[in-house]
Amino acid sequence: MVHASEPGVTVGVIGAGIVGTCIAYALRKAGASVTLIDRGQPGNGCSFGNSGAISPSSVVPLALPGVVARVPAMLVDRDSPLRLPLQYLPRAAPWLLAFLASARPSRVTAIADRLSALHANAVERHAALASETGVPELLLRRGHLHVYPDKASLEKDATAWRMRNAHGFNFETLDRAGIRVLEPAIGERYRIGVFIADQATIVNPFRYVQAIADTYRQRGGKFHRGDVQTISRDGDGRWQVNAAGERLIFTNLVVAAGAWSRKLLDPIGVRVALESQRGYHVQYRGNAPISRTVVLADRKIFATPMEEGLRVGGTVEIAGLDAPPDPRRTQLLSRAAHEAFAGLDASGATTWMGHRPCMPDSVPVIGAVDAHARLFLAVGHGHLGLTDAPHTAERVTRAVMGGA
Repeated sequence: MVHASEPGVTVGVIGAGIVGTCIAYALRKAGASVTLIDRGQPGNGCSFGNSGAISPSSVVPLALPGVVARVPAMLVDRDSPLRLPLQYLPRAAPWLLAFLASARPSRVTAIADRLSALHANAVERHAALASETGVPELLLRRGHLHVYPDKASLEKDATAWRMRNAHGFNFETLDRAGIRVLEPAIGERYRIGVFIADQATIVNPFRYVQAIADTYRQRGGKFHRGDVQTISRDGDGRWQVNAAGERLIFTNLVVAAGAWSRKLLDPIGVRVALESQRGYHVQYRGNAPISRTVVLADRKIFATPMEEGLRVGGTVEIAGLDAPPDPRRTQLLSRAAHEAFAGLDASGATTWMGHRPCMPDSVPVIGAVDAHARLFLAVGHGHLGLTDAPHTAERVTRAVMGGA
């Protein structure tokens, strides 16, 4: 076995989001010669616009028993938190069938166990990473507050809370007065809260990825800016990366290209059931009215106090990589924000849409590809790429450096 730290052994990492950047950094720390490759600057993609949540308690997959009953709303209700436009259904059908199959109770239990293992010690891992990359101030450790309009709304999430509890996560149920003690700016719509103390938030995900990338470069890591069109093996068994017409050669290759990974993997026969889970946010300027991540649970929306102000993000839209953003999704976020937080100043607010790479069972694909020597994957983290990036980097680094 060729060890990745030996002379002449090189590793290419395709994708400079939070996952790929963490992998490149971990590999460089382990002594590998690494080149990180992306068409944009590190953190410019999905990592730029996420809600910053570090959520190890998110063991609940997107597909739960009863999801079949939600499919009609996904197809016709443009305001559904989980949206699949009817015109995209033919292309999404294989993914949707796998998604529905993963909702069987036995599958859900197994999926939750796998997610829990991947999320393990996520907050502590990020605390260490933020400290060693010089940005400890970006980690906000004030827990997450989920709020509901009433008991009936909370009861719809009862399965999710039981699963969190079964995996060792403690939480406190609050009445309206308890909500106001933690976050007095939350409006009267929300009467019941559930507080999870051992969660955290990155208050500027883009600056965080940039700091990791900067530290990686300082430690001798290389960055190549170019749009990767294809990957292939050359006559010597090395990996050849065609990046904007330039040919890069590596002995080992890691694909962490997010929702675009299939464009590289399909042509070489590596089949990954990956789909874009399009997410949106509205960014308000000025001081945020809250001091921690608040989840408007009835609408599946995250409100986060960012360095730039309040960020309100969420919704899941399965509509592919090519369709333009749907302005109704950001309008939905804006309406929810103004109902939850009175007096928001919308002047100067900006909107964003990004592509979260989603597997039908919510479990990412991490590790070596059996059919292709020295090819490794780290794809499909959905909305938990930030949470799981350091642990994913550890797993991939062990595999690349000759471990399991």
